[in-house]
Amino acid sequence: MSHPTYRAGIIGLGFIGGGDQVSGDRLGQRVVDLDGTHREALSNHPRVQLVAGSSRDLGRRERFSERTNARTYDDWRAMLAHEKLDIVGVASFASSHAELVVACAESGVRAIFCEKPIATRLADAERMLAACRQSGSLLVINHNRRFHPQFRELQRRIAAGELGELTGVWLQWGTGRLGNVGTHFIDAAMMLTGRVVRAVSATLDLTGRPDCRGSEFRDPGGWAILRFDGGLIGHVHAPDNPTGPAEIVVQGMLGRARVAGGVAEIETWAGVRDVLENPSAEAGNSMDQAVREIVAWLDEGTPVCCSAEESLRTLEVIVACHASHARQAAWIELSLFGADRDREVQSG
Repeated sequence: MSHPTYRAGIIGLGFIGGGDQVSGDRLGQRVVDLDGTHREALSNHPRVQLVAGSSRDLGRRERFSERTNARTYDDWRAMLAHEKLDIVGVASFASSHAELVVACAESGVRAIFCEKPIATRLADAERMLAACRQSGSLLVINHNRRFHPQFRELQRRIAAGELGELTGVWLQWGTGRLGNVGTHFIDAAMMLTGRVVRAVSATLDLTGRPDCRGSEFRDPGGWAILRFDGGLIGHVHAPDNPTGPAEIVVQGMLGRARVAGGVAEIETWAGVRDVLENPSAEAGNSMDQAVREIVAWLDEGTPVCCSAEESLRTLEVIVACHASHARQAAWIELSLFGADRDREVQSG
């Protein structure tokens, strides 16, 4: 049975959307260090035709068109109106995700591949989920560790009991930005442990490091204790300025799993260290895998590895950190209610 070619477009042609290094230079980051971009991942699939992109920035549109020969639009509304798209990558600021995802769903886009965090407010994230349920659209959030083979292998081995009873989780990074960066770490912790965070005690780092995306964003880092299902405790060490390497550690009675510096490993207390192989170039990166799973869903309804509801839970943990800080690090139980649900995480 032959399968069709799917038409794709991208809203937001900057660093992660268009793989645009000019945009990366403004952020002080390099495209080659990314685990994929929307432009590359959609272009790499043999049955996805990247036909359109939208950006308000003329230079980004011109550079995107040169790389892809795709049509470009200065208004995403015009792109959705004039192009019949099966897949849309949403790679704009998080505060715009809800409007864009809802519009895509209502325009008949069948699969939406949206950047993280899912949104900046819980109500917006819920609106996105509701619109996609109503239209039957697939919503995939780019928490790319969910698609990374090393993280998947660690998840499998932890679930199989190689670490024994879990005793703790350690999350560390030195760039602050709980909303924009912490979303990856917190989501990965819930993925690896198979447990949901149920309560948070947190203190934000208010030293005021400027956000690389601009002065309109205020996304502090901080320190937190996370209580997972079963009473498992996790620690977050994420100040605004570097104090050590970024790492994720899941520890158990028999050993630990650790990811740091691009190396994933399991170390047992009996002295055995197993370093996981890096994925081959032929296998592609995490975003390539995400697009493969999106296409499989379009073809046959094959489930994608993770649901957008999990990204909503991750956002709720981050919002809870802000709520806890406002109460002098008091424990905040999840799910949130009342005024805490209205807090906004001003991430880019």
